[in-house]
Amino acid sequence: MLSRTADHLYWMSRYTERAENLARLLDVTYQMSLVPKPVAAENQNWRAILALNSLETAFAESYDKVNAENVLRFMVSDPNNLSSIHSCLRAARENAHAVRGTLTSETWESANATWIELREQKFEQLMTTGIGQFFEWVKLRAAVTRGVTFGTMLQDEALHFIRLGGQIERADNTARILDVKYHVLRTNGDEGTSDFYRWGALLRSLSAFEVYRKVYRDVITPARVAELLILRLDMPRSLHACTKGIVRILDSVKNDHSAETERRAGMLHARIHYARIDDILKTGTHEFLTGFMDDIFELGEGISQDFLMPVSEG
Repeated sequence: MLSRTADHLYWMSRYTERAENLARLLDVTYQMSLVPKPVAAENQNWRAILALNSLETAFAESYDKVNAENVLRFMVSDPNNLSSIHSCLRAARENAHAVRGTLTSETWESANATWIELREQKFEQLMTTGIGQFFEWVKLRAAVTRGVTFGTMLQDEALHFIRLGGQIERADNTARILDVKYHVLRTNGDEGTSDFYRWGALLRSLSAFEVYRKVYRDVITPARVAELLILRLDMPRSLHACTKGIVRILDSVKNDHSAETERRAGMLHARIHYARIDDILKTGTHEFLTGFMDDIFELGEGISQDFLMPVSEG
């Protein structure tokens, strides 16, 4: 496969997954904001989203105050923010259009229809009708696109690169969501109903609330939340499940230049596969997750170098 085609497929998938995970992060932050707390603490939660995505400077260029409305506008519909949901779904559609002949008609039509519908929605309208409904729409559209892609495309290299982009992005974003929200919740040390509500919101943001209930059948505890989202292989959005998927896909698309990237992926997967939650908690969840995000970034760089950029000859 041409590296240019692989690049478009890989980034089409990454941008779609990124939009979905950003919707999940914003949704859980918004849901948590419904629990009464001091304004300063509330704004700190929104500031954490900007910091997590390294967008403090870009945000300050257009907005003079960090609050719920401004951060939501910036992260949802601001076309000048290349990391907004608007920009991500636009980029996903543009990458899909560039390789339209490689995709099935169902996959292309899903990506295109998502962008057309999004383009007609104004931020003020979203806030009036309920921003939570918009986040559910983003998650649904991502699921539809993923479903028709996996359900209609040939099981060849094109699909492998789509899956690879999705797994890399999902791993990174699961770690980001867990890091920012786990740290905030542990720091706040809330008790009682609000504590249950906040941990439940975090689990729901990663489609893990019902899974948690099925696996643990008990009250929500920080250690079990971390274990579920980091180590449980049968949890689709866990770091363990994502890294296993990455290793498997790399084995399917490997070439003469990818041995080092395969080695790094294998080491990352092994570190999680053999990890124990007690050891992670003892050394620090934040430290573990930031290290994981650094490793995923380097892995993405290796994939770009090995598969998505033309290799010069001679």
